[in-house]
Amino acid sequence: MQRPVQRLTVGLTAAALMGVGIAVPAGAAIAAEGGPTDLIISEYVEGSSFNKAVELYNPTDADVPLAGYSLEVYFNGSATATSGGTFALTGTVAAGDAFVFADEDLAAFADQVTASSLWNGDDAIVLKHDGAVVDSLGQVGFDPGSEWGAGLTSTQDNTIRRNANVCAGDTIVDDVFDPAIEWTGFALNTFDGLGSHAVDCDGTPPPPPVADCDADFLAIGQVQGSGSASPLAGSTVEIEGVVVGDFQAGGFNGYYVQDEGDGDPATSDGIFVFAPGGAAVDEGDLVHVLGTVSEFNGLTEITATVVSTCDSGLALPAATELTLPRDDTTYEALEGMRVTLPQELSIIEYFNFDRFGEIVLGTERQMQPTAVYEPGSPEAAQLAAGNQVNRITLDDGRSVQNPDPAIHPNGEEFTLENTFRGGDLVTNATGVLDYRFGLWRVQPTQGADYTATNPRTDVPDVGGNFSVASFNVLNYFTTLGSRGAATAEEFDRQESKIVAALAEIDADVFGLIEIENNGEAVQTLVDALNDEIGEDRYVAIDTGVVGTDEITTAFIYKPSAVEPAGDFAILDSSVDARFDDDKNRPALAQTFADLDTGDVVTVVVNHFKSKGSDCDDIGDPDVGDGQGNCNLTREAAAEALVDWLASEPTGAPAGRELIIGDLNSYDKEDPIDALVAGGYTDLLLQEQGEDAYSYVFDGQLGYLDYALVGSALAPKVTGASTWSINADEPDLIDYLMGFKKDAQDAIFAPDPYRSSDHDPVIVGFDFIAPELSVTVDPELVFPPNAKWQTVTFDIDASDDSGEVEVELVEATAEGHKADVEVVSTTEARVLARQGAVYTFLFEATDPSGNTTTQEVTVTVGP
Repeated sequence: MQRPVQRLTVGLTAAALMGVGIAVPAGAAIAAEGGPTDLIISEYVEGSSFNKAVELYNPTDADVPLAGYSLEVYFNGSATATSGGTFALTGTVAAGDAFVFADEDLAAFADQVTASSLWNGDDAIVLKHDGAVVDSLGQVGFDPGSEWGAGLTSTQDNTIRRNANVCAGDTIVDDVFDPAIEWTGFALNTFDGLGSHAVDCDGTPPPPPVADCDADFLAIGQVQGSGSASPLAGSTVEIEGVVVGDFQAGGFNGYYVQDEGDGDPATSDGIFVFAPGGAAVDEGDLVHVLGTVSEFNGLTEITATVVSTCDSGLALPAATELTLPRDDTTYEALEGMRVTLPQELSIIEYFNFDRFGEIVLGTERQMQPTAVYEPGSPEAAQLAAGNQVNRITLDDGRSVQNPDPAIHPNGEEFTLENTFRGGDLVTNATGVLDYRFGLWRVQPTQGADYTATNPRTDVPDVGGNFSVASFNVLNYFTTLGSRGAATAEEFDRQESKIVAALAEIDADVFGLIEIENNGEAVQTLVDALNDEIGEDRYVAIDTGVVGTDEITTAFIYKPSAVEPAGDFAILDSSVDARFDDDKNRPALAQTFADLDTGDVVTVVVNHFKSKGSDCDDIGDPDVGDGQGNCNLTREAAAEALVDWLASEPTGAPAGRELIIGDLNSYDKEDPIDALVAGGYTDLLLQEQGEDAYSYVFDGQLGYLDYALVGSALAPKVTGASTWSINADEPDLIDYLMGFKKDAQDAIFAPDPYRSSDHDPVIVGFDFIAPELSVTVDPELVFPPNAKWQTVTFDIDASDDSGEVEVELVEATAEGHKADVEVVSTTEARVLARQGAVYTFLFEATDPSGNTTTQEVTVTVGP
């Protein structure tokens, strides 16, 4: 998931610095001592398209020839002007007159024009004379993002005019710039003032703004308003309140202030004060703020001009309880206020925890709608909508990337000893309700109560004597700097985790997904696995390069337990045009025979086209029903797979297949429907139910990794399960080192956890027949008196897979007038005729359908 570019720091204005007792450079004075001495930039136009202009005004008593004067544009925060952004000026500016330099589209207003591209709202402009700075607009060497200022009084999509009492230029080009101090704003494409300007230059600078603790102020609720945006955006206001969240460090460059409230539940009583470079404040300080109101990407804030601390050590306002579900309207009424989340909330998403310190909390773990309901159904839409209103982001109060230290929801440093997993509970998270990067979030001011409810488990016991596992190795590449590890150290870390997981699973056959398609990576992995185990336990099926994708599928197996039965087979577009191998990776099938019994299983490992990248080029777009991109491509591949396997491509009987791998489809989606309609049983659904999952995306659970079994093999299944070693783990503990700080790189262990982003799927089969022992009493009937004699059977049957059913399936009588009656499985009656022989056949059946038979005989005679 991607985030928007984060906000960069903007400093306090010169006037603000004077207001808090910080010296202001002489060049930033508003009026020149002894009267004006040079030109000033008097008007600036940043209009639509090429409507750009700068007006220069001559406030002196003498004409000013422009020879030696130039305008320099510093693009996108650059500290140097390019030759293409430097414009020599020509002509003369008469005393008391104005001169307009503009794009040729505004030639009607201009004294000098250019066809060159001019500025945007984040570009600084400097006026120079013989290389010396005369005036400047913006801050050289600093990119504000899109503009300086807010509302009409800003440098983007507006016209701003210098106030009449400004008679000297700003010669400090890299000081902080706030247009609200010296400029007045006008709407987009306002040109009626170009060419004329008026000043009042009596040599007396206006008094600096003051944040007076005794002055009147607005309730914060009046500034916030009851809607999604402030009704006072662009206005200069004064507010007063208690600091409830101090986030001056870490990238926010400000703090949250909350007052006693205006009595209107529809308006928030808190607001963010953007004060980069301002005086330090602490929680509990009572501050009086004078500044400009704006909306920054949906967040109402005040950019501080000057701030005074009126008191300190005050009790914080009681935190308002915020419970889920909530919608945007109710969130708006609490924006910027101190809140607490009293519910037991599950940790449902942690994708951004490593990069931005964020986790997402929900009222419960959330399921992918199409993992539960049919795509496009009202039920799926209702679940999707419910998931959104029953979640909220818990941030870390920082906007820097890859924060150090990483902070656990409990407020302590995140370490291998203080970690969390998806599904663990967080209660009483307390902080400030914030809106950034398109999401409502709580910026914590204290640690929350945390309860671990989803502990790590041992490898699931799936039973049986023959096991198969599907394992996504997440771009295991021996070619460094490609899709996997970037360095040898990263590769060693990646390999150690994968090997640890494979060794613990100890399956007889592994189907691997997302391994480098170079014909070498699978053998490298096998060598490392055997080294870890200490014996040559596994070998690889040598397929060479399969298809054209950078990644492929592969098999490794234990030759001590199974053996390949015949050659592998590949399904691609050359076999069936419906299987588009420009989008899907080819399907790889190999039949394996159990060495103990000879039973065979055809394992088919797959990696269907992903949902993320589009298939618009083949007319298969995302149609908005929840199945994502390329659904028709995956469905056609599934249909082709069914037909191919029915043709017995490896030579093994049809119906004994196990389809595994990443099908990139949740279990109610069309591709899975096609496989089930083709006679395959979804084992995760059968064994674990609707809540089964192997993957977490956007905080929602589901499984993309499958074990689908053919009809002839289905009775032999003893169990199927995911092993939750990856999807529930934060990726901060994975092998990657490219973005993390050194301290976070060190949060690593060569264990199975977060060895991939998909959980492995493990399946067990039972091919071993049960043990059966039957004895009969008596074995010899005497005397042969032609009377009925009762015989009983002592039966002992057992099997590792579970309870064994024993049936007396046949009773036969041989001899003159011999006869037999079966009373029950453990009792029969025989007629005592001389020389008669009675034979009883017993059959034991285990839970997998494996059978053992035994005969016992009873004879009549002396």
